[in-house]
Amino acid sequence: MSLSRCLAACAALAVLCLATVSPAAAQGDAPSQKQLDVAAARANRKAIVGTNMRLTDKEGKGFWPLYDEYEARMDKIDDRHAAEIKAYAKAYQSLTDSDATSKLDEVIAITQARLDVQKEYVPKFRDAVGSVSTTRFFQIDNKLRAMIQCDIAQIVPLARKGSKVVEQ
Repeated sequence: MSLSRCLAACAALAVLCLATVSPAAAQGDAPSQKQLDVAAARANRKAIVGTNMRLTDKEGKGFWPLYDEYEARMDKIDDRHAAEIKAYAKAYQSLTDSDATSKLDEVIAITQARLDVQKEYVPKFRDAVGSVSTTRFFQIDNKLRAMIQCDIAQIVPLARKGSKVVEQ
C-alpha cells in the first residue's frame, strides 16, 4: 500500500491519539473503547511506518527500539496537547487577553517540545539506520503529524473575545 493511502486510512484514528487516559483506566479498570481506539491508532501508525521504511533486518533491530522510545516521548507531548485543546474548548468563547496569551504560549511550548525531541533523536536514528533512512522516517513522521494537525485545525474553533452580559 502506498504511503498516501496508508496516511488516508490512518487519518481518522490518528486524532484519537490525542485522547487522554480516563480516571477509570488509571485505577486499573478495563480499558475504555476510546483507549482501545487510541491503541489501535498507535499500532496502525507503527504499521504505516514499518510498511514505508523498507528496513533490512539489521536496520530493524536498531530502528524499532529507538522508534518505541521516540514515540513514547511524543505520546507524552500529544497528551499535553490534548489537555490544552480540551482546556481551550471549554474557554474559547470567552477568552481574556491573559487566557489567550497563556494558551498561545502553551501551544508554542508544545511545538518546541516536539522539535526538541526530534532534534534529540535525529542523531540516534542516523547512528542506527543511516541518514537516508532517518530522513525517510522523519518525512513519514511529519506527514502523519501534519494529517493529525489538519484534522485538529478543522475541528478547533477560532478564539473569541470574552463578553460581559449587561442586564437591563
